[in-house]
Amino acid sequence: MNSNNVLKDLKYKVFQSGNPVFFYIGVNVLIYVVLALLNIPFFLSGKGGIAYDSLIREYVGFPAALDKLPFRFYTIITYQFFHDGLLHILFNMLWLFWLGNIFLDFLKPRQFHFVYLGGGVFGALLFLLAYNIFPVFAMSLSGATIIGASASVMAIIVAIATLLPDYSMRLLLIGDVKLKYLAMAYVALDLIDIASSNAGGSFAHIGGAIFGFAYIKLLKSGTDWSTWFKRKPKLKIVKNESGKRSTQKQNDGVDQEEIDRILDKISKTGYDKLSRQEKETLFKASKD
Repeated sequence: MNSNNVLKDLKYKVFQSGNPVFFYIGVNVLIYVVLALLNIPFFLSGKGGIAYDSLIREYVGFPAALDKLPFRFYTIITYQFFHDGLLHILFNMLWLFWLGNIFLDFLKPRQFHFVYLGGGVFGALLFLLAYNIFPVFAMSLSGATIIGASASVMAIIVAIATLLPDYSMRLLLIGDVKLKYLAMAYVALDLIDIASSNAGGSFAHIGGAIFGFAYIKLLKSGTDWSTWFKRKPKLKIVKNESGKRSTQKQNDGVDQEEIDRILDKISKTGYDKLSRQEKETLFKASKD
């Protein structure tokens, strides 16, 4: 496969396939690579390269200082797509790929978009609240910012772990681990990390986790916040048996009660215990 075909394939997966996992990984990686390439001439000129504190963090990072928000309001979205270092983006994108694909096996792309972006927004708001409430952050408040997709990724992780707590994934050197234990470990580490130099990031991660948990709990009770992102179905004209015209929504969806029953069965017995028909029903629902 030549380089031209590789680029076309990547372009399709990221921007045309409709798969939000590929989209968010693609956008995050693209931004990181572009900034890294722009950094080279700055570095070679002896000017020290692109300074994250004075450029990236200042203009696209989310600030803790309330007086900066009227001028940096857009950063509640932009901060989710910029990373401070290779390891930062590498681990975020790996977890997004692994857990994001499990998420899409059971839920819809629309719901993925909502949890990813909503988790990032809620994480930023919790960071803002913590830095303006707790006295320990008073000295660093004016210059504190956060960047990275960690809060968004944490929302995806906790959401799917809340939906399928006993679903297992295999980790290198560890073996099979249930999602509920994986999510609990991440949240525990972030709680411990609040007392470190990355306290702002930890608060953002916890905010994302809370959002993912709350979204799934409400979804199970019949409330789907992601319908805010749902496009209005088109209407088409059809004729009924009596020859009269009527309007009908184009909707090939699956009964929600059936989906809830299948998800409950997965939580109790695992995905492998589903019948072929149940798997097909779940797959169809995820594509609606």
